[in-house]
Amino acid sequence: MDQVTQFRREIDDFMKNHPQSPLDPQQRRAFSGLNYYDDDEAFVFEVDVTRLPNDELELSIPTSTGDNQIYRRWGTFKFSVDGQEARLTILSDRAGTDFFLPFRDATSGNETYGAGRYLDNHRPGLHRLGATRFEIDFNFAYNPYCAYSPYYSCPLPPAENWLKVPIRAGEKDIQL
Repeated sequence: MDQVTQFRREIDDFMKNHPQSPLDPQQRRAFSGLNYYDDDEAFVFEVDVTRLPNDELELSIPTSTGDNQIYRRWGTFKFSVDGQEARLTILSDRAGTDFFLPFRDATSGNETYGAGRYLDNHRPGLHRLGATRFEIDFNFAYNPYCAYSPYYSCPLPPAENWLKVPIRAGEKDIQL
């Protein structure tokens, strides 16, 4: 079994059975698994990230509940989807050790969760290979917990991470 399939099974098990699942008891009873795009190697990229200065201003990002969370703009990278160039900004915590890639794309609100999806370095999908080199695997893109429950406060992707290209990889819109 490949890594993507195994990881998706683990996430489905977590969502249905774990006490920290964002699903309420009624949703868990009806839950039969998340909805995903087929695994597609075309959405796996090794990229060189243009590092932003350490004194880059902190970014206050609004959340789904109207709060704000603070991030640093760590670096930017370019990639191509179906011949169209795209650009994203990787965010980090203040220390520059936890990486976060929130994004919206042309599927947001139609095929995928309207507020956007995430990649981060605590799951497969956003993996640092060197000082400024990363593997970005959109097959691991996931919906934030606020997609399942109003009790979560989720950072919204900043406008610079709104893509015009479709990222048909990773988790699709919820079907609970």
